[in-house]
Amino acid sequence: MPLPAVLALLRALWHGDGNLLDLLPGNAYSFDVGDLGYSRRSTVMFNDPSLVNAILRDECGIFPKSDLQVNALEPLIGDSIFVTDGDKWRRQRSMIDPAFSQLRVAVAYPSMVQSVAAFLTRLDTYAATEEAFSLDLEMSHLTADVICRTTFSVPLDGKISAEIFEDFTEFERSVAQVDIFRLIVKPAWATLEQPPEVLAACERIRHHLGTMVDSHLDPGAQFDDIASAVIAAKDEHTDKQFTREELIDQLGVFFLAGHETSASALTWVFFILAEQPSWMSRLREEIDRIVGDEEIALEHLREMSLVKAFFKETLRLYPPITFLPRVAMKATQVGPRKVRRGALVMISPWTLHRNPRYWDDPNVFRPERFLGSEGIPSEAYIPFGQGPHTCIGAGFAQIEALLIIASVVRRFDVQRSDNATVRPAARLTTRPAKQIFLKAATRRSR
Repeated sequence: MPLPAVLALLRALWHGDGNLLDLLPGNAYSFDVGDLGYSRRSTVMFNDPSLVNAILRDECGIFPKSDLQVNALEPLIGDSIFVTDGDKWRRQRSMIDPAFSQLRVAVAYPSMVQSVAAFLTRLDTYAATEEAFSLDLEMSHLTADVICRTTFSVPLDGKISAEIFEDFTEFERSVAQVDIFRLIVKPAWATLEQPPEVLAACERIRHHLGTMVDSHLDPGAQFDDIASAVIAAKDEHTDKQFTREELIDQLGVFFLAGHETSASALTWVFFILAEQPSWMSRLREEIDRIVGDEEIALEHLREMSLVKAFFKETLRLYPPITFLPRVAMKATQVGPRKVRRGALVMISPWTLHRNPRYWDDPNVFRPERFLGSEGIPSEAYIPFGQGPHTCIGAGFAQIEALLIIASVVRRFDVQRSDNATVRPAARLTTRPAKQIFLKAATRRSR
């Protein structure tokens, strides 16, 4: 329920579960610039698309990634592209970009298909036994398997990759990215101590990633995957490649961002399909028409305009990254607002995507708005970020999602196994506050 700023802050403290959506006051969905409660360091949210664009482009280098985000992620992904800025970020980005080019996605596609086939086999079992399954856990498992296969050419059921998955789950559940009490009372750049279990999980993940990196660094190794593309990357100015430690940092980003954000988006996709079965029928009609009895090919996905629109609308209402936090390195002014040094500058796809100034019926799920009949305010639609820091894996994630949606919809029906209220929670990504359980049924003959 939307509340005034101070009451929203008290609500967040009362719940004590780190859900950042509790911090949003009622007017956060309509103001251009406003405060999120009151804190020692100042937390300012920007909702005006032109100001958002200026902050994210950051041509003067005033708004790097927030210290809260950097401190939380550093034990896992070190000095990687996800937390760096400036010249270091530009060097890393230019080296990594080719690994996610359209050609590389085409190379990775068969591995995606293998992951989806393994998931469909699990759904066959659930359908046969009528057993309810955790949508959240299955989407995490599936997208982690996709990342394992496309990055290192190994399935998730391998011993090392399975242990990495378990440790990532521990990291995401326990990482102290935002301690709301600390956000209120601590100054900017205060040390953020992570729980011992998080640091231990990070150490284990990095050890396992190092083992898989070493398998690709062996002189006799021959791979054609994302890891091999990143290993081969060279700095255009120095001709140097990433060190082993840098490779662990960068590939750790792919595991963190690549499976967690996709799992978040797909969880909401199938929740909506279970709640609105009419959409299952509409998507299935398009998929049947385009694919027929063939295997789903990359070319088929490019023709699925309605499936694409459905996914885009899901990202509008449930963007995986709820907030894009920045920190002001010096006192400055953004539009009408003076921002003091150390202020936490918050940009929220969640509120921008639901602002009635830019969207008709902003709280209504309506994929048709992305079919060209309506003007889409592209400057107010930023599920993958904006500017030079736009998500490097956006194209990869969209192909992965379309393949998974199309594969499941053409073979299964899904429905809720209970009527429990679903409440979104924003922590590392936007997930349901409690797990959603579904049941699958094999589709009746066409």
